[in-house]
Amino acid sequence: MDYRQCAAEILCELGGKENLISAAHCATRLRLVIADNGKVNKGNLENIDGVKGVFEASGQLQIIIGTGTVNKVYDEFIALAGISAASKDEVKQAAAAKGNIFQRVIKTLGDVFVPIIPAIVAGGLIMGIMEALNFMANRGIISINQSGYLFQIINMLSNAAFTFLPILIGYSATKVFGGNPYLGAVLAMFLIHPNLQNAYTVSTEGVAQSFSIFGLYDVNMVGYQGHVIPIIMASLILATVEKKLHKVVPEIIDLFVTPLVSLLVSGLLTFTFIGPLFVAIENGVLWFVQWLITIPFGIGSFVMGGIYSTTVVGGVHHMYTVIDMGQIAQYGFTYWLPIASAANVAQGGACLAVAIKSKKAKVKSVAFPSALSCMLGITEPAIFGVNIRFVKPFIFGSIGGAVGACLASIMHLGASATGVTGLFAVLLHLHAPIKYIIVIGTAAAVAFVLTWFFGYKDKEDAPADSKSTASKEIVVPEKEYNNDTVYAPLEGKVVALTDVPDATFAEGVLGLGAAIEPAVGEVIAPADGEISSIFDTHHAVGLTLDNGMELLIHVGINTVALNGEGFTAHVSEGDRVKRGQPLISFDKDFITSKGYPIITPVIISNADDYKEIKTTTSAEVRRLDELLKVERG
Repeated sequence: MDYRQCAAEILCELGGKENLISAAHCATRLRLVIADNGKVNKGNLENIDGVKGVFEASGQLQIIIGTGTVNKVYDEFIALAGISAASKDEVKQAAAAKGNIFQRVIKTLGDVFVPIIPAIVAGGLIMGIMEALNFMANRGIISINQSGYLFQIINMLSNAAFTFLPILIGYSATKVFGGNPYLGAVLAMFLIHPNLQNAYTVSTEGVAQSFSIFGLYDVNMVGYQGHVIPIIMASLILATVEKKLHKVVPEIIDLFVTPLVSLLVSGLLTFTFIGPLFVAIENGVLWFVQWLITIPFGIGSFVMGGIYSTTVVGGVHHMYTVIDMGQIAQYGFTYWLPIASAANVAQGGACLAVAIKSKKAKVKSVAFPSALSCMLGITEPAIFGVNIRFVKPFIFGSIGGAVGACLASIMHLGASATGVTGLFAVLLHLHAPIKYIIVIGTAAAVAFVLTWFFGYKDKEDAPADSKSTASKEIVVPEKEYNNDTVYAPLEGKVVALTDVPDATFAEGVLGLGAAIEPAVGEVIAPADGEISSIFDTHHAVGLTLDNGMELLIHVGINTVALNGEGFTAHVSEGDRVKRGQPLISFDKDFITSKGYPIITPVIISNADDYKEIKTTTSAEVRRLDELLKVERG
């Protein structure tokens, strides 16, 4: 995959860099804030090689690229767009300003928990591994010293993130709210101070000490272990007080006064008023969730399993970590995670059915890895890149998730930790591994079968264009060759790049060069080299020439929207080509009849490697006439 060309195509279909406010990326997606969404061509974006899906959520345009690839495309994207990689906060602020209050709340929860997830995932997996070792040791399958040094060290490591989760939340939340994250961590430490009674002992020992507040109510001297919402609210108060103090406290004493007053005020307010209030609210939310998913015959879980994937589309799923952690604190298990796991694996089952049933290489290349990713708990590529795109697979995936969630409820299945769904989550269900396998297996099977029979059918491709004005075999006149020259890959009128009716090309975003108004509908190789990329729509080709030049030849403007109609490719990515060899044939009349300019930019993508690039003074060129001249630094 050519990361630079993928980024360039994305920028082009966004309406150019002028339409881009800011950009960031997460593990799987580019997260963009766009000035005018009306200028974005989502259909064309979805057809770009490397893009697995496009959607809008939380005021952002999110483009699914995939794990391990998105960061590389992002690096090229910000370089082409001329923006800084340190623009993630700008994305958050700009997107938050666009959303309603509900979207802002959900996005804030996501911003708080996303940085913490790796710690939770690591802890959950280690905990699962330890449970597996205990399971086998207790049944005599293996012999292991459970009181030994190594076992004890790893066992402590497994639950460290969960034991001190309030500190992680305090740090992350305060940072999100614009305060000093270290003060947030200190505030959280205070709320789980060892001088306070551990919250996990209250159910067995009762409350050891409490104080009356003005005779109105009692405040229990109990820590906030296992609580989430109160810690977030405490961080909000801390950050709010701190930011206001920074504005009014003289700079000479700000370093001393602001942290002192911020901690004192937020600590007293949280423990006296805010904490007890939001503990009650959090307990109410957890009670409702527990009531919902324990409705007889699994009805409540069936509903939640069915709509879970829809909440992923809306970005609401970030709030579910609150439910998981709260349930683990109260019940010792999270009954929510099996519902999420069933829903995720079901979407993977639907995606797998598409991958196997489709005969299209493009669909298979996206669907197979997306299905595998989904089975491992990363659902975005499957949901956005395949299932929503074809609609019915998403619906049947949701039905599969509902069935699996219903089974989980009927079997009273809970997970001992959180952070992982899919196949690896069996490590969190070693107390009931067969039940878990039945749940996710049923979810995936239902989704797969429904999608196979009723959810997907390949659309017929448009017939290959047969009106190309040039044949595949051409006779190229012998001409002198120079390594510092780019020769014309097609015949026609020479146009300055600045006159191309597309800002991305005209402003040199993708590189420098010239354009040709074609007289003949065929592109040939201007020199010996290798095909670095050929777009699925066959409207553009990238070459790496033996002389080190990297070229992009883009036939027409916005012609990606034709989805390959009117174009025929004669080469594939990775092919070696000779000077004069046909690369692409195209039907000029058909393309212009559809309203697309036929002007063809010829770009040197690695223009920064050269001191100067000059365009020929000729008004017209024939094939392999001199088009550009470079001066090496």
